[in-house]
Amino acid sequence: MKSFFHYYIQTFKNIFANNSVFTTLIAATLLYSFFYPTAYKAQTAENIPIVIVDEEQSILSSKIISQASNSPHIQITTVTDNFLEAQRLVQNQKAEGILLLPENLTNSLKRGEMGGIGLYLSTAYFIRTKEVGLGLASSIEYTLQEHLEKFGNASQFHPELSIHQIPLFNTLSGYGSYIFPAVASLIVHQTILLGLAMLIASYREKGWVAERSEFWAVFAAILTTGCLSCFYLFGFTFWLYEYPHGGNFGGMLLAVPIYVSCVIGIAMLIGSFVDMPERVGHLIVVTSVPLFLLTGTAWPHEAMPEWMQWFAWLLPSTHGVQMFIQLNQMGVPTTVVIPKLIYLATVGAVLLAISYYRLVLMKPTHKEAK
Repeated sequence: MKSFFHYYIQTFKNIFANNSVFTTLIAATLLYSFFYPTAYKAQTAENIPIVIVDEEQSILSSKIISQASNSPHIQITTVTDNFLEAQRLVQNQKAEGILLLPENLTNSLKRGEMGGIGLYLSTAYFIRTKEVGLGLASSIEYTLQEHLEKFGNASQFHPELSIHQIPLFNTLSGYGSYIFPAVASLIVHQTILLGLAMLIASYREKGWVAERSEFWAVFAAILTTGCLSCFYLFGFTFWLYEYPHGGNFGGMLLAVPIYVSCVIGIAMLIGSFVDMPERVGHLIVVTSVPLFLLTGTAWPHEAMPEWMQWFAWLLPSTHGVQMFIQLNQMGVPTTVVIPKLIYLATVGAVLLAISYYRLVLMKPTHKEAK
């Protein structure tokens, strides 16, 4: 036990002595906790370019255009009577949507006919598309209600009741509240993966073979660092930027060490194969974006090919991101995430066992010892 605590303290000393490892394991978490939320502090997109196709060119269509131009969400770049021209602008990514005001719009409203106005949105960026839709819908609704008051006795037509959005988990309906809770789990994953693998590789570069107590001391030191990083992000950062949090506090406390242990197993295994710390950076560069995309946050799993869905759910990062969103934001009971906890615990145990064999029991090759 004495040697365990010696190596436990020594691991922290080695982390602080190695600038690259310290920057990755500790400083990066602090940096990202302010970098990501600050970038999306506004929460909503503004001045999104759209094209208006005005085929009728009437008093009503002019009022709709005038009202739409007052919306802070959108910016009218072009008003034309040619729909094909507007379609080309969207295809060339010079606009995010098209508002079609068709011919005979005024008469169709007077007669109480349904339909007419068309709203075509680009799906390249879902959050921006939502802002375009909300900005145009509110402008059109207000203008039509004002216009139809003049014909209240002449027509039985009344606009449909407004749709009231009541967000359940992302109460601000903002991009930051949506993206950062998912990114936070991945930040912990990548910082541990890079920092610990670099630390192990720097040891092995000197022909290091771990003792049993040293192996578990390194594990415990990184587990402490990883858990504190999670508690800092899920607690202080979420509170500071008013992100939804604390849905299932007890479940989160249970899930954090299991998730961190699994990531440590991955990092130790990778570190046991890498001959020099610098090579670990190559792995991070090519994995960060794919790992995030496969979590199902940016693109739902149901929209992915079936083989990609299976592959995504093999990754601990996918289970971690989905699990902590459920616990922190949605407040689901712990029983709901038990399958994820079992999977992470099982994968973590297997990876730690393999890492233990490679770092403690397996003798180094002549090249590694050298």
